Amino acid sequence: MTSSSSTNIDLKFLKQAVNQAKKSLKLGGFPAGTVLVKDGKVISLGVSLGFKLHDPTSHSDTSSIRIACQKLKTTNLTGATIYTTLQPCLMCFSVAGWANIKKIIYGCQKTSDLVQKGYYEGSADINKINDQNNQKIELMYIPDYESEILSIISEWEKINIATPNP
Repeated sequence: MTSSSSTNIDLKFLKQAVNQAKKSLKLGGFPAGTVLVKDGKVISLGVSLGFKLHDPTSHSDTSSIRIACQKLKTTNLTGATIYTTLQPCLMCFSVAGWANIKKIIYGCQKTSDLVQKGYYEGSADINKINDQNNQKIELMYIPDYESEILSIISEWEKINIATPNP
């Protein structure tokens, strides 16, 4: 989908996700950020600190889901929306499904360039996988901050020599 279907609320929360990506970069993580919202309120924030925490599941989306589930003492986040900087990887998409999240809004699409750089494990298409799932997740792409998100990734690339693994 395009930004024409977005609302000011969507843009507000997506901008917060961009700010989380900047925070992740400052903390020494991969520059991905997530905001998990339920009933119009921010429930949790996520950054991508997998390298620092020695935890390959510590992507911003999965991290925000983990925090929200612990905070709400449930694994069922029905009614929650994820706002995230990058189109979710297959792992994060699957975790969202298991948590009953029905909507993910993201600001930067997965491109072959990002796949080639190793920021995604392979070229699995979550849209095709979503079509095969029993319970669908609404996936909404809002490109308004995409150039800013890519700029933050470029900044990260300049200071990181190691092979990335967001």
